[in-house]
Amino acid sequence: MLLKQRLQQQQRLMQNKFNLCFKNPSILRGVFCLCLCVFWHCGLSQGELKFSEVKKNFGFIKKGELVILNFKFINSGNMPVLISEARAECSCTSVEYPREPILPGQSSVIVVKFDTKSTYDRQDRIVEIQSNAKKSNQKLRFKGVVLK
Repeated sequence: MLLKQRLQQQQRLMQNKFNLCFKNPSILRGVFCLCLCVFWHCGLSQGELKFSEVKKNFGFIKKGELVILNFKFINSGNMPVLISEARAECSCTSVEYPREPILPGQSSVIVVKFDTKSTYDRQDRIVEIQSNAKKSNQKLRFKGVVLK
C-alpha cells in the first residue's frame, strides 16, 4: 500500500512539472526561439561553389584531338565543400575533380577531357557536379565543332 501511494505521488509530481513547462508561455517561447536560431544558423552555414565560367566554347578542332577544359571555382561559403560526383553525358568525356574537401576561400579546378575520336560536327555537352554546397547540383557546359 505504501509503495502504491509513493508511485502515485511521483506521478502527480511529474505531471505538475510537465504542466508547468507547457503552461508557462515564456518557457515555450524560449524553446521556440532556441530551435529557430539553431535552424537559421544551419541554413546559413553552407559552402558555395562559384565558377569563373560555367560555359566554354572550344571552337573548331580536327577529329581525333583531345580537348582539355579547366573550370576554375572557389568556395565562397563558410563551410567546406565536398564534391561527391561529376557525371558526363557520354563516354567520350571524362572529368577530374578534387576528392578532398574544399575549404572556405580555397579555389580549385575541375578538368574536363573530351575525346573527339568518335564524334564529329557540332558538339554541345553538359557535365553535372554533385556536392554538399548550397546549389548541390551544378552544370558545366562546353561546345564546339569537330571537323572531319
